[in-house]
Formats: sequence, structure tokens, C-alpha cells
Amino acid sequence: MHVVDPARFPLAAHAQYTPKTHTLADAKAFYSRLGIQNMVLVQPSIYGTDNSCMLHALEELTPKHGRAVVGLDPNTIDHATMEKWHALGVRGARLNLVSVGRELNEDELRAELASYTRVLKPLGWVLQLYIPLVLATSLVNIVPGLGVKVCIDHFGSPGLPEHFDPSGGPIYPYDMRGFASLVNLLQAGNTCVKLSAPYRLSKDPEMRDLDAIGLELVIKGGHRVVYATDWPHTRFENVDSVPFIEKCFEWCGGDETSIDGLFRGNAEELWDVAVNT
Repeated sequence: MHVVDPARFPLAAHAQYTPKTHTLADAKAFYSRLGIQNMVLVQPSIYGTDNSCMLHALEELTPKHGRAVVGLDPNTIDHATMEKWHALGVRGARLNLVSVGRELNEDELRAELASYTRVLKPLGWVLQLYIPLVLATSLVNIVPGLGVKVCIDHFGSPGLPEHFDPSGGPIYPYDMRGFASLVNLLQAGNTCVKLSAPYRLSKDPEMRDLDAIGLELVIKGGHRVVYATDWPHTRFENVDSVPFIEKCFEWCGGDETSIDGLFRGNAEELWDVAVNT
């Protein structure tokens, strides 16, 4: 999830949009309805590498109830700052290519991920990636040599067909370039994927165009698939989180182990949360 407060914490000069204010108090009110107390805060692109807004919220949450993923420049960040953030509950850094429209070839991606790994590895942090699915074909060649956990946002960000006709049957996920590579990454054991933000991908109000993708990720991904709300759904209005939660239950096929892993256990392992704390 994200916290954003443009009045109190100014946006980056290159921000692609100006969101409404969504504070930690707002988040707590939302999550209380779902029975959720623990949150993972993620730095949105609009704040760049200024994590002040998110860290302010993280301090209030405390490490008992909060984890965070920062935005940073691996070439300028200092280790002492990262150690302070670690004590607050930061456990990862995010590289976001999609929101800012950046395109990288495999060599460029390899070099950039190596620079992140250099600063994340000493603290055991996760490298979170918001990238298009097609780049999973490059990640297969890159991730094994990084030595850090990788978490990929929003189903891997596949490009779904502009129009979905349910009468034509489900979308075959392996027709999408990069999907087989994403599954291979999950099964290799050092990569996780978030089931999150279906409204950023789906062209169907009932999310049926995501059924085959979500089901395959749950089956093949095992304990490396995590649910995320993507609250407050920046650039989208009036999102009801419940139908997607129900959809995730559906993909788990009623299996209690899969359900518990998707909504709790897998995230605890990924974000270094001790059980029962």
C-alpha cells in the first residue's frame, strides 16, 4: 500500500500525477474493515527518492506492525542511512519502470539491478520491481546471479487484450511473452510475485481475463505468491477491494494452506516478519 500527503510532503518535480491525500489514519480505517493490522508501505513514484512521507508513517506503525519498501539511488545512498531505515522496518527498495515509462534492454537492466544489489545485499533487503512482463525473459538470465530476493509487482504487469469476450474462453497465459519466464523465476525460488491491482490490468469488470493467469501463478508459485491491496489505488476511483479478495480465494480453490500463505505467511517470510510478533 501507499501513503501520500502532497500538502505536507511535496511531490517530486517529475511526478506524473497529483493524488488526493491518503494518510496512515485513512489506511488504518480501511484496513480495520478487513481485519488487517500489519502493513507493507511502498514508495510511490511521485515521491521519487524522498521517502519522508512513508517513513513518517512507518515510525508510527513501528516494526511490530509495519514494513516498508523505499525508493533510492543506489549510486548515492549511504549505508548508515539504510541501517537507520532498517531499524524502522524497511526491508526493500523499489525500481519502478512502468509508472515513469522507462524502457531498458537486457544489458541496461542487468547493470541497474547489479547496482541495487550492491547496496541491498548487506542488509538482506528485497529488490521490488514494477516492470512490464516482457522483461521477465531478461530476468531469468539476471536474477540467479544477484543473490537477493526479488518481488515483482502486479501479476508481472502483463499486457492483456484490450477487449475480453468471456464466450471465447479464458486467456492462455503462456501466449503472453514473459509469462513462462515469470513462472520459471517463481519456481527457481528467489522471486515472488504480487497478486495486486487488477484494475490496472483487467479489461473485464468481473476480472475473468485474469482468471487463468492468477490461477496458474497460485498453483505454480506456491509460497512465492503474495496478495496486496494496492491501497489507495492511485489514479483509480471508488475501487471495492472485496471482489478481488474473493477472486484470490477462488484461485486458491478452498485450500486453507494456500489461502493462509497468500494472505499472510508468504508475506511474513518475504518481508522478514517473525511469526507471532
